[in-house]
Amino acid sequence: MRLFLAIGLFTGIGATVGVSQPDTAAAQEKKDDKKVAQPKFDPPKPTKPDEATLKQITEKTEQLRRAVAALKEKKIPGDVLVEVEIYLKAAENIVRFEEWYHANSGKWALTTLDQGLARAKQAEGGKAVWRDAPGRWVLRAYRSHVDDSIQPYAVLLPHDYGKDPNKKWRLDVVLHGRDSSLTEAKFIATHGGAAPKDLAYIQLEVYGRGNNAYRWAGETDVFEAMRAFEGSSGAGSVNQNRVVLRGFSMGGAGAWHIGLRHPSSFCVIGPGAGFTTTHGYIANLPKHLPEHQEKCLRIYDAIGYAENAFNIPVVAYSGEKDAQKKAADNIENALKGFKEPHEFKHLVAPGLEHQMPKEWQGKAEVEYRKFADKGRNRDPERIRFVTYTAGLCDWIDVRALAVPYEKAVVDASYKGGVFTIATTNVRTICVNNPDLRQKAVVNVDGQRVETVAGKDTLGMFAVEKVGQKWADVSADAPFSTRCVPAIKESGLEGPIDDAFRSHFVVVGPAAGGYPAAALEQFAALWDRYFRGTLFVTTEGKYDPDRGQNLVLFGDPQSNPLIAKVLPKLPITWTKDKLVVNGTEYDPKIHVPVLIYPNPLTDKFSYVVINSGHTFKEADLKGTNALLYPRLGDWAVIKPAPTEKDPAAYEVVAAGLFDENWQFPKKK
Repeated sequence: MRLFLAIGLFTGIGATVGVSQPDTAAAQEKKDDKKVAQPKFDPPKPTKPDEATLKQITEKTEQLRRAVAALKEKKIPGDVLVEVEIYLKAAENIVRFEEWYHANSGKWALTTLDQGLARAKQAEGGKAVWRDAPGRWVLRAYRSHVDDSIQPYAVLLPHDYGKDPNKKWRLDVVLHGRDSSLTEAKFIATHGGAAPKDLAYIQLEVYGRGNNAYRWAGETDVFEAMRAFEGSSGAGSVNQNRVVLRGFSMGGAGAWHIGLRHPSSFCVIGPGAGFTTTHGYIANLPKHLPEHQEKCLRIYDAIGYAENAFNIPVVAYSGEKDAQKKAADNIENALKGFKEPHEFKHLVAPGLEHQMPKEWQGKAEVEYRKFADKGRNRDPERIRFVTYTAGLCDWIDVRALAVPYEKAVVDASYKGGVFTIATTNVRTICVNNPDLRQKAVVNVDGQRVETVAGKDTLGMFAVEKVGQKWADVSADAPFSTRCVPAIKESGLEGPIDDAFRSHFVVVGPAAGGYPAAALEQFAALWDRYFRGTLFVTTEGKYDPDRGQNLVLFGDPQSNPLIAKVLPKLPITWTKDKLVVNGTEYDPKIHVPVLIYPNPLTDKFSYVVINSGHTFKEADLKGTNALLYPRLGDWAVIKPAPTEKDPAAYEVVAAGLFDENWQFPKKK
């Protein structure tokens, strides 16, 4: 089933020129293409607090644990409770992971606990009274839809916030830099104190689940933090047309890829340093990766989205001597032959390396303000949107590409009651425009398309290209469904790693071996590096109507749900036979891994077999650019366990499904 919904715009929050923890400048390719060694990103050697401090931490953690339990007994609202629980999570995590990465780590843990105990007392009345604190940092939290984990963010309100209840404020979202000593406790303890007296906007800083460069669940975290603020004390106070996204170093990388891939969420983006390509940034990366990996680089390589500067102004910043200046240079070079109007400004600080001092933060803010004061036009007459996956820009929603991971372009305009749309490599488009509540003329690639747009369609229609012709697929209802073969479309594109950007549930095997080791490793890496706990359930408790991505470990004999979905998957897998992509393998020594539309429900969700994220701990500990998909949509692996890595394997075959979720035809 395919569901076309009225488009809900992600309203991104802009990052200010505020606090960021810069990382070491990553090694780049030298001009003569000679690679240099990649810097180390291992956290500092732990310095455990003294026994007296540890005793205090233990005692206060237990006090806070009891206080949280008491609040649960009182059944206070969930959004209030999580803003107390986050302190408990922070204290527990720093202890159990032994993340004493700084001389102040013990002090930060105690600060976290003291603040948590004070907040627990405030919460006894069931209200988050701490949120109304103009002029000061306030630690906030939300429960993530991805894994039900509690994630922190921090908000700084201007001193005069609330004096005029009708005022709509500019909102800046700041993405922090790489910090190998970052923990929830450090994030909490370092977001305190007063706002500058002249602060003229709301500042929101995202934890982003640590150091993943705002990829995967880290990307989701940015938008979830924004929605959490807007849905609580920020409700109605934010001018959705004046949202700025910015960050420095790793935060710059996040601003590049989020801002250019989601241009209609912001009025301007301010990336400082960072990286915009994988090749040329990761030292010693092979010139050519396997085809499926090369294609998946296009998900997060911001350089491919450079032309979206047509839709979003870019104010980049670099130090003149910073190796990461190449991030902005890449985008600037990509735009040199781009003839369409666009706003791109590159601020370069003479003589500086990897830093953004206060002076240059001020200069960047002058440039941000030019666009933030004007605000974003959310109903532009013309949109020219470039993407390599399904994506959204203002009133154009590219729901499906003709060929996944190849460049797709939609050039759409509306004038005088006529929509004129030109496309390249696009299969399905939704158009959401208030003027569509009146009957409109729609021309797509020179073809007149009769649509059902009108007052009952909430200003929306969808068209799909079948062969060489476009046809309306909106049906008669505003929220319509129609049965078609599965295609790669928004929310169902793969690769395997995509399943962990939205709500998922895990069902493990009833036996050991590789699947059990792989699940154990996935849980451990998710816990430490994505700061959450896997929701592992059983076949009987899995509810297909909830629309969760279903992640299954095991084989048809050890996991009944695998046996249940197999007839709908494009592979054959029995105790004695394994056939993948037309090739037969010995199932005794091979394991299939894949992602596919979940055949147990008509909700938009995936089923994943025998995999968590396809990158490993070494990648999570290394430069953030290493967090790209390794297996595509499917693979056949040969377990090769070692004492150090019980879930190690060799890749025998791997690739991507085509646009119809089938193995590509062999050439």
